[in-house]
Amino acid sequence: MSSSSLPATPAPPAGVPVPAPAPPRAPVRRTRGAARRLRRRAGVDLALLAIAALFVLPLVWLLFASLDADASLRVGAPSPATMDNFDAVWTQEITFRPMLNSLLLCGGATLLTVVCAALAAYPLSRYRSRLVRPYLLTVLFTTCLPLTAIMVPVYGLYVQVELIDSLLGTALFLAATQLPFAIWLMKNFMDGVPIALEEAAWTDGASWLQTLLRIILPLMGPGLTVVTIYSFIMMWGNFFVPFMLLLTPDQLPASVTLFTFFGSYDTVVYGQLAAFSILYSTPVILLYVLIARKLGGGFALGGAVKG
Repeated sequence: MSSSSLPATPAPPAGVPVPAPAPPRAPVRRTRGAARRLRRRAGVDLALLAIAALFVLPLVWLLFASLDADASLRVGAPSPATMDNFDAVWTQEITFRPMLNSLLLCGGATLLTVVCAALAAYPLSRYRSRLVRPYLLTVLFTTCLPLTAIMVPVYGLYVQVELIDSLLGTALFLAATQLPFAIWLMKNFMDGVPIALEEAAWTDGASWLQTLLRIILPLMGPGLTVVTIYSFIMMWGNFFVPFMLLLTPDQLPASVTLFTFFGSYDTVVYGQLAAFSILYSTPVILLYVLIARKLGGGFALGGAVKG
């Protein structure tokens, strides 16, 4: 029998709604895979929250302990909250003089590090030589050397050249310890500036120093910001170097002044220690807030290079 002889399906009467076709059923395997991915994402989120709690908990203790007159290692809201701990450390001997010493020491060393890193990174970025890669690997290797391994010969050298107990000598050594990694960072940022801009400046009669100061460094503002912040933070938190090279109490930076809150017989003034730690962190936070807006600026070439 042919298909043309089959009876036709009667049309539904007028006004009667036609039922919609049933949606296709999703495969069981796809549903199980989605559930597995959901459980995996939930596990990752819980792990990240646990890691975040490990970082947030000490900060919460720091804030609560600074406002608690009877602070201990337990994390709890102060009852009542008081500013006595800040009043106790807000003195010339505990806060102001060590903070000034830290600013002079770390600020001068950071400036010296950035200048030397820019001058050293320029030939490494612009000139091709067989010695560039071995030199960069040597620079990278020096960043892996621990300070404790070289501190004894450095101390003996400083005694011989009479730089011991000197802010200038300590700043020079801090700059030397941060210079290798600063050169590495600066060279990578400098590679992002097109050399065609320098060639155009050379055509107009500019020297290499003028192109470095007026073209390259202004264009790599985010790179300078990164190197400056990184160098300053690493020097600001350095305890071992000034503790070994500075002997006079009036020249000690704030990182060494933390020892004043640790008394004999393992007694610690936790409230004052927390208050001083907050004040000690303020310059670094202010530095980051003031110049962090340049980090996302990128290289503002502004169409200077056209093909």
